[in-house]
Amino acid sequence: MQLGLAFASIFAAVIPMFTYLLIIWWMDRNERDPFWVVFLNFFWGATGAIVLGIIGSIIFQIPLSMGIQTLFGSDSGNLNDLSGAIITAPLVEEFTKGMFVVMIAASRKFDGVVDGVVYGGAIGLGFGMTENFLYFLTYGTEPASWLFLVIIRTLFSAVMHCMSTATLGGFIGMAKFKPIGYKILLVPAGYLIAVFLHFSWNLTVSFESTTLFGFLFLILYFFAWIAIFQIAVYMEGKTIAKELNEESGSGLIPAEHMNYLPFVSRRNKFGWCPQGGKSERIRKSCRHSRTKKISG
Repeated sequence: MQLGLAFASIFAAVIPMFTYLLIIWWMDRNERDPFWVVFLNFFWGATGAIVLGIIGSIIFQIPLSMGIQTLFGSDSGNLNDLSGAIITAPLVEEFTKGMFVVMIAASRKFDGVVDGVVYGGAIGLGFGMTENFLYFLTYGTEPASWLFLVIIRTLFSAVMHCMSTATLGGFIGMAKFKPIGYKILLVPAGYLIAVFLHFSWNLTVSFESTTLFGFLFLILYFFAWIAIFQIAVYMEGKTIAKELNEESGSGLIPAEHMNYLPFVSRRNKFGWCPQGGKSERIRKSCRHSRTKKISG
């Protein structure tokens, strides 16, 4: 029975998160990066962010627990557990997840809010996958409890990790091409919002009387997140089209290529951009379609 639940836990942890990852990647309809780049972020969330999160949580929790013990004495047991969930976990885990977004933001492939949301969401899904697997093994001791845990963590807890780090990634993407003053403001703001989302979820589900509010809060945030992401994708598309139209007007890009370049679904079709190059203009256009990035 336990061996069967262990194998089931692997599938229950991996398949939903990988499916979510494909959906997020697909939603970037303007400048969809190679899947391996998105998967690299997912892999960091599933490995490095988890390991550093565990180490960081242990280190961070030690002085916090000592302070609680000093203030509350024998009543500090439950408070220690609660502080780990609502203080330590949000602060440490959002940092270890977000640090990779900060590093990859220096890459030329990272060019704005949409990339930040996709990369951050991928990291959160990787983190949620590994955390789910550990939870399924630890607490899903019986089929009924295991199934309930799988449903709750797949639909809510892991999605929370995705949205919190995606939010931070969006702010990092917004800050990339801004002056340093904006960077100093935007990146910490994104981190604090991510921490608040994580904190709010952990706090509300820690008490039976407030669990419903936690579910409602996360559902509302999910719809708001989807709406904002779609707006960001739309604005990115408008910017791409504007820049391409300017270059088409200057003769850099053939006018007929404007039926393909702004649209990822058309751009990936075979035959519209001849290989081997009949002219320098065609070669520049093909190269442009692969490397064009937003710079403002």
